Amino acid sequence: MRVSLKTLNFSNFKKAPIVSLQGQPVLLFTQQHTSLLMALEQKKVKLFSECRNGYCGACKTKIISGGVTYHTEPLVHLEKDECLPCCCTPNSDLDLELPTQGVTLTPKREENAKLIPQEQIKETQTVCTDNR
Repeated sequence: MRVSLKTLNFSNFKKAPIVSLQGQPVLLFTQQHTSLLMALEQKKVKLFSECRNGYCGACKTKIISGGVTYHTEPLVHLEKDECLPCCCTPNSDLDLELPTQGVTLTPKREENAKLIPQEQIKETQTVCTDNR
């Protein structure tokens, strides 16, 4: 079955959130990460944690911008600009107030990055979804 790119509906696709530390992109949060804490640890971000379930508040982190969704409701008091990475996932691009020391940073995208103009994309492009 061949499908034209013009008829595909991309509205169901959601951009994976970019997690930054003090404005420096560090990781792309994907479904392979079960929590923000696990994703940060995989990138060698130093963040103290104990219970890993939202009970103790040891991993409390200040949010500079963005938002999170909790998969376990935290039992500690949080200000509006704080999160517990052990029990949440980002629901948008997220910038945290954490040190970048020892972390491999992702280079920022250049403002003048080369994009392909829409006019140059062939109208006859098709996507093959089935080989029958």
